[in-house]
Amino acid sequence: MKIVVQKFGGTSTASPQMREAAVERVRQAIAAGCKPVAVVSAMGRAGEPYATDTLKGLAESVNLQAPLRELDLIMHCGEIIAAAVMAATLHKAGIRARAFTGFQAGLQTDGSYGEARVVACEPGRVRRALQEGEVPVVAGFQGVDPDGEITTLGRGGSDTTAVILGSALPAVQVEIYTDVRGIATADPHILQEARIIPRLTHSEVCQLVYEGARVIHPPAVEVAMKHNLDLVIRSLTEKDPGTRIHTGAEVAAAGFSPSPRRVVTGIASAGDIVQLTVEFALPDPELEMKLFERLAGAGISIDLISVFPQFKIFTIKEESLGRASQVLGELELSFRVEKNCAKVAVIGFGMRGIPGVMARVVRALNEKGIDILQTADSHISIGLLIRRPDLPAAVETLHSHFSLGEPEEVPAET
Repeated sequence: MKIVVQKFGGTSTASPQMREAAVERVRQAIAAGCKPVAVVSAMGRAGEPYATDTLKGLAESVNLQAPLRELDLIMHCGEIIAAAVMAATLHKAGIRARAFTGFQAGLQTDGSYGEARVVACEPGRVRRALQEGEVPVVAGFQGVDPDGEITTLGRGGSDTTAVILGSALPAVQVEIYTDVRGIATADPHILQEARIIPRLTHSEVCQLVYEGARVIHPPAVEVAMKHNLDLVIRSLTEKDPGTRIHTGAEVAAAGFSPSPRRVVTGIASAGDIVQLTVEFALPDPELEMKLFERLAGAGISIDLISVFPQFKIFTIKEESLGRASQVLGELELSFRVEKNCAKVAVIGFGMRGIPGVMARVVRALNEKGIDILQTADSHISIGLLIRRPDLPAAVETLHSHFSLGEPEEVPAET
């Protein structure tokens, strides 16, 4: 069987018109000789009756401190409703379909409410439905732990459901249908000239999403990379081919050059950052370890870390500042806060082993009078902390400097 997993997001299931568009995508897969498996998110967004945030808000309107177990129970209902409605829509269109919960589809989790990790997937019932000529419609975002408790996979978890099923079945690819045309060279809300990138490696997409691009759930890309599974992100209603995400080996194999043509393939950004500078009267490794352990225990993710004997400088999300201040106060540490910051990152598989990329980035921003407050880099990314008002200019400058608005040649499919 040539299986393809098709994931339909909340906007794709919210209205009869969008569900009909999803049915057409299923038809296209069948016409291409594939056996489609549909994975669905809850219908609509906050405020609409069956959206995840609406259901969560219903429980919290009764008790703001509602237990996580009960929140997972109510939130997972949205995807089940969407699966049943989508299956009914397919039946109406003459396509045999069967709806499955995450549990029925074989997703087993570690039991962590709200942010569960899938530890195993046994999709036997999904395979049998395919063999019997049905289209399985699986509720995303959920699984069940060894004790039979319903758990959810965190915001964006339906992407992860689709990729895990695609890996376990296995599928030839996972198609993620959404309300954007693909992954862009920069945030289109900041830069209208941003262009859809036809091909990216798993590593590049991981960097883009962790640096601020909100196009796919980061764990989904990690699972796809681990299982060497191709992903396609594209619009539900438009004919654009979207962005194909694939193994880095395909990039190296294109043509005879040892490096891809572009050094940088995309710009990621985030505008909700603060910088903390923590002062130590004397070097104190034990207190330093306690600081980072306490921050982790408070659920605070830190980034752009610079560690010196008497100073620790790092960034956090603005929403975490209150909790971080409490931790630092409890440890009786002095600290300074630089608010109103943003992060911009240049990302590209092609910068591996290429000298001078950092120099080009610094020069381009300096020429525009944009101050760089802090930096960090990996073999395929350079992240820079800047002041938030400078973010649009920084994105535009780097996008132009690396010629990301110019179309690129796409290798022919083999």
